Amino acid sequence: MCAMHSASGNGRRRPFVGKKIGRREFIKLGGAGLAGAALLGVAGCGGGGGGGGGGAGGNEIVFSFFPDPTGSVQKLIDRFNEQNQGITVKLREMPADSGQHFDQLNTQFQSGETSIDVIGGDVVWPAQFAANGYIADLSDRFPEDERRAFLPATIEANTYEGKVYGVPWYTDAGMLYYRQDLLEKSGFSEPPKTWDELKGMAAKVREDSGTRYGYVFQGADYEGGVVNALEYIWTSGGDVLDGETVVINSPEARRGLEIERSMVAEGVAPEGVSQYKEQESASLFLGGGAVFMRNVPRMYALASDPAESKIDPATIGIAAMPVAEEGLQSYSSLGGWNLFLNANSKQADAAYEFIRFMSAPEQQKIRSVEGSVLPTRKELYEDPEVLEKVRVAELGQEAIQNTRPRPISPYYSDMSLKMAEQFVRSLRGNVTPEEALGVLEGELEEIVRQSQQQ
Repeated sequence: MCAMHSASGNGRRRPFVGKKIGRREFIKLGGAGLAGAALLGVAGCGGGGGGGGGGAGGNEIVFSFFPDPTGSVQKLIDRFNEQNQGITVKLREMPADSGQHFDQLNTQFQSGETSIDVIGGDVVWPAQFAANGYIADLSDRFPEDERRAFLPATIEANTYEGKVYGVPWYTDAGMLYYRQDLLEKSGFSEPPKTWDELKGMAAKVREDSGTRYGYVFQGADYEGGVVNALEYIWTSGGDVLDGETVVINSPEARRGLEIERSMVAEGVAPEGVSQYKEQESASLFLGGGAVFMRNVPRMYALASDPAESKIDPATIGIAAMPVAEEGLQSYSSLGGWNLFLNANSKQADAAYEFIRFMSAPEQQKIRSVEGSVLPTRKELYEDPEVLEKVRVAELGQEAIQNTRPRPISPYYSDMSLKMAEQFVRSLRGNVTPEEALGVLEGELEEIVRQSQQQ
């Protein structure tokens, strides 16, 4: 996702709401987002009014974000400051490490002493932070007619209990990369639509070309391993939650984990895939060692770097994730980052003007072309310059359109830690998928039960 995203802790955790969470306890993002850092924000009411400890005084707006090596974020801030006399936005650079980043923000928000007004935040945070009152309800400021211009899944991820707490800034998605040249040489004119087709194609191509592996993905014990397993579950018709009801121990979810495990058990994927993150998978695929790869959009850019890739980018195709059987919906896990408004900002109106500016089409286009990220506005997927400069935006459009958020819950971070632990046990064959889901069902139900007692 993540947005795109380091290993997570595995200790027993208390529910998130109202509790201070240390870095060791907090989920560190690994695969679903583009930048791999984590943020904090949350919900007040109405339109994010004033009062409290936010704001830097006058019309100075503080915007927090992790380091941007492309310089595109600072360029947009400078442009806003030039165009909006009387309002000055200053960038507060946060640590690139997700745990350190979270620790700083968590401490500041819990103490009520932060001066941050606008927060760049990951797609998994809105529900968790809305339950704590740290970021403002933007429903009135960001009405339905404006939301329709964005990819639907990015709006869904920012919605909690019927209210919207963030404006989508850039997005991410799981994608199926494949060696188009090798598939064509083996007589295949299009990528696989089902997991069984992927296995069959991989076997044929490996036999014809001598490619070492059929498929690589992210199976390690971290957030990226969670989103990979969720994609197997979703594309098999399963889910994790129905409202606050845990529904993960279903035949459909079991089928999804069985398919994931079969990739290793049948030799389609290497045993080491249970330790792979994005970079390990990309290195093997770009080195010519695999026919198929599940990965995030930013990995496509590595194919153009001779130091990273032995493969001509022109030979790489991108498709939506396969499904368990024809008729089921393909899904990719949504990643990316949003813009949140501190519920206690003393400069709420000016701060939201900055959010509007940064999320507007012109600025999203600049950020996409110069920062190599995927926009959240639908219209930009028809923009010739975006499609030319950010090739993955065109090649991966089907996967981008099929994104869905991870379970939307104030307790997602707790749940994700449990899912990561059980999913990797299933993938490694330490337990059966049925056993993993049975344990997980009880653990997730306990998290929900404890949270309801707070």
